[in-house]
Amino acid sequence: MAGWVHRFRRDETGAQLVEFALVLPMMLLLFAVIVEGGRLMWSYQAVVSGVRDATRYLARVAPRDICSAGGSLAGYEAALTGIVQNSAAGEALFPSGIAVNSVTPSLDCYTGSYRSSEAPVVGVTAALRVTFPFAALVSFAGGGTLGTIDTSVSDQARVYGS
Repeated sequence: MAGWVHRFRRDETGAQLVEFALVLPMMLLLFAVIVEGGRLMWSYQAVVSGVRDATRYLARVAPRDICSAGGSLAGYEAALTGIVQNSAAGEALFPSGIAVNSVTPSLDCYTGSYRSSEAPVVGVTAALRVTFPFAALVSFAGGGTLGTIDTSVSDQARVYGS
């Protein structure tokens, strides 16, 4: 019996499996952080690009004399939301878990010594919510809770439209 115990203590055939089982949770957590970070960066860049495109569109279609003639940008909200959320082919840009809550146009009229009496500047602001799909894995590993992030992206451009 003593010989069997001595051989059992010296046997290392399952050591790699035990070491892998100890390292696996940390590897999964690292993988989840890398995937979430890449997804967030890609999605945020897509929102920034969409807001920039929507601002350019609004700067082209808004009347150049909107400040002096009076006018509103409220009728453009649906088109701007479509530009921010969809690609040129009409496909959704964002993965599940990322939602654009609202897209709001704005107008500022700056007076000064410009070619016209006032310089209209339009802006587009998109409010979005990011929900993390790997939040349960991160909280399981002791990293706290991620939940959701609410943020907004804005851009401005001078009106040079019709």
